[in-house]
Amino acid sequence: MTSPSFEDIGYRVLYGRYVTRTDSDHPRYGELNGGRIMRPGRFYAGRLARALIEDAAAITDPELEALLDHGWRPRLTAAWLIGVDRRTSFRERLGGLLLDSETCYAGAGYCFALARFGTDAAILTAYLDRYLPRTDLVHDQPEALGALLRLDARLGTDRAARFTGPDGLWAGWVRARSRPDDRPYATPRELRRRTDLACEFTDGWDWSR
Repeated sequence: MTSPSFEDIGYRVLYGRYVTRTDSDHPRYGELNGGRIMRPGRFYAGRLARALIEDAAAITDPELEALLDHGWRPRLTAAWLIGVDRRTSFRERLGGLLLDSETCYAGAGYCFALARFGTDAAILTAYLDRYLPRTDLVHDQPEALGALLRLDARLGTDRAARFTGPDGLWAGWVRARSRPDDRPYATPRELRRRTDLACEFTDGWDWSR
């Protein structure tokens, strides 16, 4: 049996420290996936926010790169840490990962980070142009649209309008997904609200809980 390399051991340490860290009744990646972390009434909300913000400041760029080289759990976690600390040097890396959509779930983290950066509408529109016409795929279309709507509001632009109109790509994608076995999809207004909530959470709301 081959002994684990120094690199393998180092990655396992990173994985335990940042990805499966437990500040609630779920590991961190589980809290980040699906938005459980952002429910204001959650007992653990303040602890989760503090730990996430502290780790985002402490983790190094090489450590983030190591997490981004693996599966959806470390990629999702790394993207959130990048977004919380607004490490815009990762813009191109996250944009490439989002457009490639190699894994499930992680794309929501990339969209969060791009929303936090506040300047990356071109990446989000490129993603929506590519994946909204794919009505057979459920990737991160809602998260990307929510992030783009937030950027429009902050930048005074209207790039999302061509997607959200009555005959836009978003309406077509939702219609194609509206079957009994699918989850319902939110309105653009609700998608933006969720994105705003995520960004406000990582600025430290509800720390008193």
